[in-house]
Amino acid sequence: MLPTVTPEALAPHFSFPSLNSFTSSSSSPFSRFRSLSFTPMASSCRCSPVHSCHSSVPSSHQPSLVVFSGGTAFNCVAEELKNFTTRVAHVLPVSDDGGSTSEIVRVLGGPAVGDIRSRCLRLSDQSTFEALAVRTLLGHRLPLDAPKAKLEWYDIVEGNHELWKGVSKPYRETIRAFLVYFQNQILRRSEDSFCFSNGSIGNFFFAGARMFFQSLDSAIFLFSRVSGIPTESLILPVISTNERLTLGGELWDGTIIRGQNEISHPTNGCMEPIAKGVTSCPALPSTIKRVFYMSSEGSNLLHEVFPALNPTVLEQLKNADCIIFAMGSLFTSICPSLVLHGVGETISSRSCPKVLMLNGTHDRETSGFTASCFVIAITNALNRIHADNHKCLNNPPNRYINTILMPKDGQVPVDIDQLTSQGIYSVVPVDSFHDPKVGIIFDPKSLIQALGNLLTQQ
Repeated sequence: MLPTVTPEALAPHFSFPSLNSFTSSSSSPFSRFRSLSFTPMASSCRCSPVHSCHSSVPSSHQPSLVVFSGGTAFNCVAEELKNFTTRVAHVLPVSDDGGSTSEIVRVLGGPAVGDIRSRCLRLSDQSTFEALAVRTLLGHRLPLDAPKAKLEWYDIVEGNHELWKGVSKPYRETIRAFLVYFQNQILRRSEDSFCFSNGSIGNFFFAGARMFFQSLDSAIFLFSRVSGIPTESLILPVISTNERLTLGGELWDGTIIRGQNEISHPTNGCMEPIAKGVTSCPALPSTIKRVFYMSSEGSNLLHEVFPALNPTVLEQLKNADCIIFAMGSLFTSICPSLVLHGVGETISSRSCPKVLMLNGTHDRETSGFTASCFVIAITNALNRIHADNHKCLNNPPNRYINTILMPKDGQVPVDIDQLTSQGIYSVVPVDSFHDPKVGIIFDPKSLIQALGNLLTQQ
């Protein structure tokens, strides 16, 4: 069941007023809520135990994993993974600037929270009717039609929408409070008209919490409490920041592309759901050489910046039983977490299993790639070999990857000879199936079984 959201249950981290504090007509509608106190949780989200369909093995005996992934491809595996171990640190980028996330960042600034919200929902509790109701509410998207989306948003934020059915008063007041705060922040920026088209209620809740606390970690903690994520599971932004981050891509022909969305799946400002298949958008003029972070402020927006790694990610890497590079958009979902100083140094020093879960289908970023090309891209990112700050490493590929899990019938050629020359000798085929939206993907249960077999052999 979900932990009860009351002042007592949230103490000592929160001390909530009633929702009336948010809607009072006297003085500022948020003046009383400003007295709320928060105790930071060491850059991670740890929440009350929930009773759900998780691994029956005591958490102290479960293997601990660090997973580098984006917010989409690994999601179906993340749910199945809970049955194997809940001791998982999910490391996610905060540079996604597509979909409804882009509208939040455009009007309100701050880091992108879409990938983090997506993973939180996948890990959320589903054991009770109320848990499912909360998950449905926070996972809801507004209509594509902008006027209809705005009307539905008002219905939700005012507490009248049918999505609130099954959500008890403590949860309703907690969630509504931050949706109201989000709405208030939009209204304060009257010079920028906010478009609610295809907007994610979870993203709005997350953004409201982040802006109120002025802390991404605090927002993750609150979201995790509300959605009932397992105690041992961590949702870690690779960069713990309250500022906007912009991803840049440099192609081998010298072209510089600004923005994750423009690199991976340009939409020309369209708010429709993104299709990431290789045929869904024009091919890149050249293959990607590297990704890096760009300035979001000032006049020189092509200036490269070097944000600091979230220290909790470093702590988890030092103690993990297994490090995983998950399937997904290679250069815009995985590599943004690898190019930061300290990641390559720490991973190369570990002797644990280091697993690449190979994509089953090419996309715009990896057209024509073989398995060894994926390995080279990850190695170059971790070595920061093309970075401009001259703090590069020179580690061979097998210091970062020693096992590859590949989907049977996958479209990415597995060039064994090249992998062998890279010092990678363990390539494990895993059952897969064809998804009509994205192509060949791993069968989640078979993938977790293969991962379990690998860890048992250690």
